Amino acid sequence: MQNSNWLLFVFLLSLTYSVVSEAKLYKWVDDKGITHYGEVIPPEYANKDRDSLNKSGMLDKKVEKINPDAVRAKAEIEKQRQIDNKVAIEQKRRDAALLNTYSNEKEIDQARDRSLVLINARLDSNKLLLASSQSNLNGLLKEVESRTKAGKKVPVSLTNDIAMNESRVAKLQAELIQNEQDLIAVKARFEGEKELYRKLTGINPNK
Repeated sequence: MQNSNWLLFVFLLSLTYSVVSEAKLYKWVDDKGITHYGEVIPPEYANKDRDSLNKSGMLDKKVEKINPDAVRAKAEIEKQRQIDNKVAIEQKRRDAALLNTYSNEKEIDQARDRSLVLINARLDSNKLLLASSQSNLNGLLKEVESRTKAGKKVPVSLTNDIAMNESRVAKLQAELIQNEQDLIAVKARFEGEKELYRKLTGINPNK
């Protein structure tokens, strides 16, 4: 019975020593230059230089200080890498769509011409409407000038008509500018698609 108790005591003692020996011991220096030892580092010293000691009290491994700027820089690099990957994936998708849409450069030119027909139609229509509205506005302004020279009162209805026509002319002018910009954008887009098509298919237009 005594032997059993002794064996149990030895076993518990060795188990306790094993648990204690596995615990990490740290060494750090506070703001006053005083060196401390312990299994837990106070939060205010977590980001400062400290040493990790093994069970024999010897220096185990240097625990480097956490650099917030380095962490942020690493995060920014990873973020940019993810953005670049998304851009690359999207570009591959567009390349595949371009090759599946056209069989040759002539088809790209035909698609461009069809788009330009619609824009040119809107452009011509706006030019006609703008010319008509400007003509009406000029007529109303001449009428005001004539009445003013004759010493006649300008009626409110005439003033309202001028304001309405001025607004219409301004709107048509803005639409005309937008049509011209659309025309340039469509030409540039199809030219870019043609250049990309040549690159993807290995076509050299100079040969």
